[in-house]
Amino acid sequence: MNKIFLGLGSNVGDRLTNLNRAIKILSDKIQILKVSKIYETKPIGVENQPDFLNMAVMGQTELDHLSLFEFVKNVEKQVGRVYRYRWGPREIDIDILFYNDLIYKSKALEIPHPRLHERDFVLKPLMDLDPDFIHPVFKKSIRELYEELK
Repeated sequence: MNKIFLGLGSNVGDRLTNLNRAIKILSDKIQILKVSKIYETKPIGVENQPDFLNMAVMGQTELDHLSLFEFVKNVEKQVGRVYRYRWGPREIDIDILFYNDLIYKSKALEIPHPRLHERDFVLKPLMDLDPDFIHPVFKKSIRELYEELK
């Protein structure tokens, strides 16, 4: 089984329903081990849009990282994500934050998520899940990254 961390966000429609629906569908192929608290945050990039609800999930899956990526994109479609523009509003956004200690980069996917160490709305939910998890690139715990960001 592969240990994974996913970040979820929603700022369009019934945000809480979108998050809960995504988790339910994700659980078809992911054993959900722990779910963070939900945090309301301001959008980044394009700021003239509704606030986000953000959370993170820790789980296990037998899927390889590329199959997991395809599955996550399919879950976004099932929840009703509509692409509007870069940094735009989203019914649901699901990012693979970590996949074991894998370091992977392609045009469509980067693991670990490339900017999670800069984002309070990602690190705070990760603190709920496993503050001692070591970032495979920075070789620092989530707790250390979170403290550096404060």
